[in-house]
Amino acid sequence: MKEKMLMRLERDRFLAKSASMQKQLAQLQMDSNEDDLNSKGLAENSKNKSPHQAPWPSEDRTNPYVNSSFEAARVSDLKKTQQFKGHNGAISRIAFHPKIPVVATACDDHTWKMWSMPEGQLVLSGEGHTDWVSGVAFHPRGSLVATTSGDSTVKIWDVAKERCKHTLTDHCQPTWACAFHDLGDFLVTSSMDQTAKAFDLQTMKCRQTFRGHVDSVNFVAFQPSSSTVLTASGDKTVSLWDLRTGLCVQTFYGHANACNQAVFSMQGDSVASCDSDGIVKLWDVRVVSEYLQIDTGQHPANACSFDRSGKVLAIASGDASIKTFNIDERAFIANLEGHEDSVQDVAFEPNSNKYLVSASSDATFAMWQ
Repeated sequence: MKEKMLMRLERDRFLAKSASMQKQLAQLQMDSNEDDLNSKGLAENSKNKSPHQAPWPSEDRTNPYVNSSFEAARVSDLKKTQQFKGHNGAISRIAFHPKIPVVATACDDHTWKMWSMPEGQLVLSGEGHTDWVSGVAFHPRGSLVATTSGDSTVKIWDVAKERCKHTLTDHCQPTWACAFHDLGDFLVTSSMDQTAKAFDLQTMKCRQTFRGHVDSVNFVAFQPSSSTVLTASGDKTVSLWDLRTGLCVQTFYGHANACNQAVFSMQGDSVASCDSDGIVKLWDVRVVSEYLQIDTGQHPANACSFDRSGKVLAIASGDASIKTFNIDERAFIANLEGHEDSVQDVAFEPNSNKYLVSASSDATFAMWQ
């Protein structure tokens, strides 16, 4: 009797969760329909003319989190609470949905997928790339996903309609990463062709090409609430670019090997960059200088993630672990072990730091809580 009651409670809880997820996906459908109507109206108004370009973001905006103070993530006692066999190949990137408890994964098996959290139930599977999928990012409204791939394309997907909406073919070599601007009008991408590009989502045309790196551009991101673009390159440098002019405004030198990734803190004043020697460097954007170097060991540092406070860093390592680091104390906190192969990406749950998600070459992604 007790077991039946427990099963009934679990079933009811699952049904309630499913209903909630369906409601949230229905909202995405409404957002998608609104986007389609806006596009249709724009086309009708312009008749045979090209769609209007999106205006460049204003420089008068301020980051709402610049002076915010958040409690540091408690990572000293994190345990692996879930591990999901989600793909048939190495998982290269993970991304959190901006509005609902969902993560997206990008994989070498040519697919990307969406999963409800914390259950790890498959929500959507995206197929269409003809080579490995290297990057995935959510639009700030949550209705679109962008992916990058070894097939040299960037695809934009309609989440609610479960279809590819656009394929961008401007890069001439494999693409590595992508990121949406927080206002939703622009997408930046990075490629092995030594460039990053900015695409106008109203016209689906390339509006800017960022040239200056002399090796593969392995990662790209936006500074929060800004039109500054961040790139990390195989040429051992990290650069900042002006979205509107396409010009490089600053380059950080100091890495002795290829930079795999670079990310901003939520406050936008710090950058963390990872390299193939296992070195992570922290840079103060305001004074343009390195203020901390973290040596994670002999294996590559593949990716890293700031918590909301900007005081804790999680580092995805080639030794199959996630290393957490206290920036203020300049000390490692914990070494999280549980994957069987290189950890390719790691991210804190962005809204509350409640948990950490990691993605690995062992074809799994894991939740740490």
